Amino acid sequence: MHHIIGRITTALQTLHVWKHCLPGVALTRNFLQYDTDCITWSPQGRIHQIQYACEAVKNGSACVGLRSNTHVVLAALKRSQSELASYQQKVFKIDDHVGIAISGLTADARVLSRYMRQECMNHSYVYEEPLPLSRLVTRLADKSQVGTQRSGKRPYGVGLLVAGHDETGPHLYQTEPSGVFHEFYAMAIGSRSQAARTYLERTYEAYPEASVDDLINHALLGLKESAPDNEINSRNISIGIVGPDAVFRPLNDEDVQPYIDRLQAAEEGGNATAEGEAMATE
Repeated sequence: MHHIIGRITTALQTLHVWKHCLPGVALTRNFLQYDTDCITWSPQGRIHQIQYACEAVKNGSACVGLRSNTHVVLAALKRSQSELASYQQKVFKIDDHVGIAISGLTADARVLSRYMRQECMNHSYVYEEPLPLSRLVTRLADKSQVGTQRSGKRPYGVGLLVAGHDETGPHLYQTEPSGVFHEFYAMAIGSRSQAARTYLERTYEAYPEASVDDLINHALLGLKESAPDNEINSRNISIGIVGPDAVFRPLNDEDVQPYIDRLQAAEEGGNATAEGEAMATE
């Protein structure tokens, strides 16, 4: 008993020395580790591992999704490690009626996309019909939540925009590492995504009746707001489209170029019109 009391006294003396020698150090970080696993709650009621996973989503490149009454469009910024490297894949096809855009850890996204494909194939094999979007997203959220309550696991560090079309119409969902999901008319996630969300909030009322080309145009304009130096081109953009008359298909490189050209032509035409009106006013 005296031995245990002596060790406790020594520990308290050491803590007292560190407190006076390093006043700027957060002692809770050094001696009260609340972020070493995903099952320990902090005194503020937080699970830090989940918050860290959400930060990984915020640091990923931006993704935008929006839907009309018939179609859903995804658009994502791709990153390259260097000029010698290829761009990472950001838009994945899951089934004919559903696809995803990712922000965060690509490796985690591959695991989740494989799981979603398996769920879609199993449902199609058993019931001979596509898996409804709401059920697929619920299963995905349940799988993500398991990683937040077991000490041997960690949260998936990736956020998804899930776009699809089923018998109830078009759907756009966002999933988070915590297992939470929401359905949206339009949404943006990733780095600097607030600028894209601001654009979507200004223009979302036009989306329900918009054509596919108009949806893509809005998606590119929103993504441009979040792009570094507001620069987008066919190499750093991926687009995904799904609707009742079209299976989900990712567009990359030369398939994206016509939409980029049309956007640039519209912007140049708008600038020329504004300059003409300014000259007429003068």
